[in-house]
Amino acid sequence: MALKQLSLLVMLFSLGVDATVLTLQNKCRDIVWPGILTGAGRPELIDDGAELTPGKAINITAPKGWSGRIWGRRGCTFHSYGSGTCITGDCGGKLKCDGVGGAPPASLAEFTLDSQEGGFYDVSLVNGYNLPVSIFPTGGSGQCKAVTCQSDLNRNCPNGLEVRNQSHIVGCKSACMAFNKPEYCCTGDFSNPRKCQPTSYSKVFKASCPQAYSYAYDDATSTFTCQGANYLIRFC
Repeated sequence: MALKQLSLLVMLFSLGVDATVLTLQNKCRDIVWPGILTGAGRPELIDDGAELTPGKAINITAPKGWSGRIWGRRGCTFHSYGSGTCITGDCGGKLKCDGVGGAPPASLAEFTLDSQEGGFYDVSLVNGYNLPVSIFPTGGSGQCKAVTCQSDLNRNCPNGLEVRNQSHIVGCKSACMAFNKPEYCCTGDFSNPRKCQPTSYSKVFKASCPQAYSYAYDDATSTFTCQGANYLIRFC
């Protein structure tokens, strides 16, 4: 067993049974390579370089207090020694992301587990969209709502935001990424929820996935809580 995996298992044992099971499921027609970025000071999760063929699911154990984000990579080609590239969601040209985030545009499933208010989770399109992703909590208490983003936003991506691979649209940039203006990025004079309001671009994202974050201050309809749950993260 790899030293990194052994260290994580020892830590999980010392923390007891309060760990959370994250099930990653591929319902897409093509292969998805999940990427995982852990929050600062938290352990990296094992299997972050897994390959999910259509219909496949894997379970990953997150220790108590874990936070991070999960996304799907598509169109990847990796060499036997673990380097390569992905058409969308690439994390530094590596199979195992090892602390490198996904290159936008990438649809994100985000988690902050076991806070005093419960576990927080959301689907975020703030970094753009590359494929549908949904979160289904199981076995928890509280509101514990499913958060679904099942629409193919690539088909309705506004002009100027499209990311193409040859003639195919494979991703949809955020307006911030495309234009780098404060009113789209919620920066500078727009770095507060009063000034940074929905734009014509973020409204297209919101119409496609009403429960997902469409821009930085989209908290009211896009943040969810559940206490003591496990989570199914479904791609497509």
